[in-house]
Amino acid sequence: MVKQIHKRTPHEKERIILDIQNLGVTAGCRKHGISRVLYYDWLNRYQASGLEGLEDRRGKSVDARIRQLEKENRLLKELLAEKELESKLKDELLKKKFGQQTRNGK
Repeated sequence: MVKQIHKRTPHEKERIILDIQNLGVTAGCRKHGISRVLYYDWLNRYQASGLEGLEDRRGKSVDARIRQLEKENRLLKELLAEKELESKLKDELLKKKFGQQTRNGK
């Protein structure tokens, strides 16, 4: 007997969670053909992250998320460096401008 894997959408999982809460865990899991362990796993992920927590995680590696965060971090560092450079240039221009005004004003 080969067990079939049924991919459920996050919305289907949410409906199942809510239905099981109304029916009771044992009866609801039996009705939907899922284990209580799976139900509690879905429930914990749903309570922690909402529908996003119920997304199918198969085939998605943590490495992809790390690479995305590293890329975002690199871009933010570049923006910060650019802003710091702008700030230094403005400070230098202000020093030159006010330095000339005080010499000319004396």
